[in-house]
Amino acid sequence: MTRVLLVEDDAMMGQAVKIALSQAGYAVDLIDTAEDAEAALDTTPYDLVVLDINLPGKSGLDMIKGLRRRKKDIPVLALTARDTTKQKVEGFSAGADDYVVKPFDLEELLARLQALLRRSNGRPTPHIKNGAVIIDPAARTVQRNGKPVDLSAREFAVLAILMENLGKVMNKQEIEDKLYGWDIEIESNAVEVHISHLRKKLGDQLIKTIRGLGYVVEKIA
Repeated sequence: MTRVLLVEDDAMMGQAVKIALSQAGYAVDLIDTAEDAEAALDTTPYDLVVLDINLPGKSGLDMIKGLRRRKKDIPVLALTARDTTKQKVEGFSAGADDYVVKPFDLEELLARLQALLRRSNGRPTPHIKNGAVIIDPAARTVQRNGKPVDLSAREFAVLAILMENLGKVMNKQEIEDKLYGWDIEIESNAVEVHISHLRKKLGDQLIKTIRGLGYVVEKIA
């Protein structure tokens, strides 16, 4: 699961994009000003920012410049209604990683987000392979020993979080932060339940519990 900060002051546009991203498996928080977005970034571990350039008050460009000055290297996809070379150059110069011009096709937006995430994770291909398990985050599919494995949306999200962080121990709070947006109520044992289901479907050895620390998928050749 990828946690996205969506910054869009047009309420209808913001809700439409939030719904589309949520349906594609992202955890999305929607904010309508750059100032509130900066505060959210200081407290929440987002993986990606989708940002309207033309915000009221502080502009999206100024927000991007501020992020880069503070050495925040989070990927930023900029949205703009003006399809001009000058504005695109200004956006890239400010530190935007990609641009989408309104009105845009949601499938293109999703494809660009996936490409940004692959690049930020140093992953040139859309698949993540570890031993006998292969996941495709874009298609949301899983294979084990060449056979498809049926996972729920949350099970897939937990697996993706762990496999995108191979060898890193992820504690429960870190997983929850990536798994859920602000408006989702979290059951106290949700992560443990998802891990249990994954072990039943993918074998007991894939996800290891490090007592007192969290969970890890160790890298397998």
